[in-house]
Amino acid sequence: MKPNRILQFTALALGFLFLYVPIVSLIVYSFNESQLVTVWTRFSTRWYAALLHDDELIAAAWLSLRVAVLTAFASVIIGTWAGFVLARMGRFRGFTLYTGMINAPLVIPEVIQGISLLLLFIEMAKWLGWPAGRGIFTIWIGHVMLCISYVAIIVQSRVKELHPSLEEAALDLGATPLRVFFSITLPLIP
Repeated sequence: MKPNRILQFTALALGFLFLYVPIVSLIVYSFNESQLVTVWTRFSTRWYAALLHDDELIAAAWLSLRVAVLTAFASVIIGTWAGFVLARMGRFRGFTLYTGMINAPLVIPEVIQGISLLLLFIEMAKWLGWPAGRGIFTIWIGHVMLCISYVAIIVQSRVKELHPSLEEAALDLGATPLRVFFSITLPLIP
């Protein structure tokens, strides 16, 4: 092996060790019966049995799954619409503001967005009485806000690659714009 190859292989191996040793050690120590991480007593599946009986943790996992599914559906629907508008509608009044609002979540740190949404919800609850509490709905709004931008940018790039003559031909044959979107454009986006 060349010295350059040895250095590359060593750097790659060290990078993988840095990433995977903590994960492997976490898995190994999850089978430790002791409550102390530093003391290995014997092999046990005690903590996995305890996990199955932890109602709060299971409820949190189900909440996460519900939020993920709802977020995925809403983000795909709204983001597809937003990306299509960016790609096909050209410049319109407020286009710069629209583009800025779509792209802002991509460049603003998530912590800042989360704090901003929390402050918005607090002020809205104070002035309007809505939302009454911060639960699954407000969590869902935050996740959708983050995900729409990613979907819109991907859809925009795909729609720009589509040749407009396909849509124009369908319109010339008498299809409504809505029918063209669902029958021609939408199937060609993925």
